[in-house]
Amino acid sequence: MNLGSQIKRYRNELHLSQEELAEKIFVSRQSVSNWENDKTYPDIKSLLLLSELFSVSLDTLIKGDLEIMKKEIDAQELAVFQKDSIVFSILFAVMVIAAAPLILLLEWLGIALFAILFGITMYYALRVEKHKKKYDIQTYREITAFMEGKTLDELEKARESGKRPYQKVLLVIASAVLGLIVGMIVWTVYSVFL
Repeated sequence: MNLGSQIKRYRNELHLSQEELAEKIFVSRQSVSNWENDKTYPDIKSLLLLSELFSVSLDTLIKGDLEIMKKEIDAQELAVFQKDSIVFSILFAVMVIAAAPLILLLEWLGIALFAILFGITMYYALRVEKHKKKYDIQTYREITAFMEGKTLDELEKARESGKRPYQKVLLVIASAVLGLIVGMIVWTVYSVFL
């Protein structure tokens, strides 16, 4: 990043020590040192105070760092999306597998535990959907491209959006089949034990 060297250069031009600069912008000397050594990044308030003190525009002060910051933010968003997707997948699998044993073995307590598990799973499902909506990703290919840090070109995007209505129907059918299978397993286990 260039900001650390920019801060140091402008500070030296004004013949200020790190401590003097820190006093003028209401931070610790350690904060200024961390900024100049690219260990941390100043918050927006500090950036505004620095640009005013140095008599330079904010753009001039952080020039070159904007693209780096954008990539870091994108990487952080991707990491959150991936984590939420993994958590949702695990919770969904546990929910499907644990439904019958919980309800049959623990009865009302099992139903309560299943409801809690269902609520947590839906929370993560909504988080994943929020990410997908924010980045306009709906199909598996779009999700895969997003996770790899790529985007689909316009033609591929149009093809993928054409598949969406069919995927919704397939999702409903798959959910119904899964529900039927779980119901049959529950009925079988219930018949065997009672």
